[in-house]
Amino acid sequence: MSALDLLAMDAGQTGTKVRLRWDDGTSRDDLLPGVLTDRPLLPQLADIAERIAHVAGDAPSTLAIGVSGVTDVHAEAEGLIRRPGLAGVQRVIVAHDSVTSFLGVLGDRHGAVLAVGTGVVTLGVGPRSAVRVDGWGNIMGDAGSGYWIGREALDAVMRAHDGRGAATALTAVVQERWPDLEAAYTQLQAAPDRVRLVASFAAPTAELAANGDAVALAICRAAAEELALSVTSALRSTDAPADAPVGAIGGVLQSDLIREAFEVNVRAVRPEVRFVPPLGTGLDGAAALADLAPRHPLREQLAQAVRTSSEVAA
Repeated sequence: MSALDLLAMDAGQTGTKVRLRWDDGTSRDDLLPGVLTDRPLLPQLADIAERIAHVAGDAPSTLAIGVSGVTDVHAEAEGLIRRPGLAGVQRVIVAHDSVTSFLGVLGDRHGAVLAVGTGVVTLGVGPRSAVRVDGWGNIMGDAGSGYWIGREALDAVMRAHDGRGAATALTAVVQERWPDLEAAYTQLQAAPDRVRLVASFAAPTAELAANGDAVALAICRAAAEELALSVTSALRSTDAPADAPVGAIGGVLQSDLIREAFEVNVRAVRPEVRFVPPLGTGLDGAAALADLAPRHPLREQLAQAVRTSSEVAA
């Protein structure tokens, strides 16, 4: 009977994708509920892994996880290897989902990957180092993200309302949610899902920009400039080759206007860069953690905990 070789998890807020791989090469993928990044991740990750191991009837030799949100991957890895319910696991690898996104999009090549949805993070990998750019959350960073675009849209609407800014069709969009604009800020601050709510205005902003609204167009062009700056900064910091591949994924880039402006801005700084489609998914990237070469620059971005031989024997 085949032994369970690997349990890979791509743990996101909207869903947790998992892959079980046995030592005969067979595998199976499943989709489970997402993790809550405003709560401790360790118990959530452990619960998912323990339930999967119980159903599979075997603990995986290696547990490899990509996680979103702000977390200490070293603490998560050490905590997971000590869980009694995961006693059969010999190795735990945990990485931020920027790492698993990179591996899923570009594999182990040098280059940069931009992942932009509600938040945004860029990971650059060069011959000797890897660097994370932005991904610092909606308060301190995430420039060009869905939240950032939505926040700029709301700001523009209130400026127009006050007479501080130009009129914009964004006003009608915001009034669909809050007919009384002057009451909007108190309702928004009280909303438990305010980050998602603010980011929800990114899509209509992109649509209005494509239809010629000057205010929305300026916001989307500024977002593209911010995203391009993150990518070119990552490539420069890691001494990536001039023709390094760049992968760009995420809901914000479904806007042709933003994607095209982003690519133009990157090429203005790095004319030889190559924009490439993803090789795979974040789950593929999580699985790739287990096989990453010991000297690969991304090694410094992940945490690994290994059970000692005496612990395995016990």
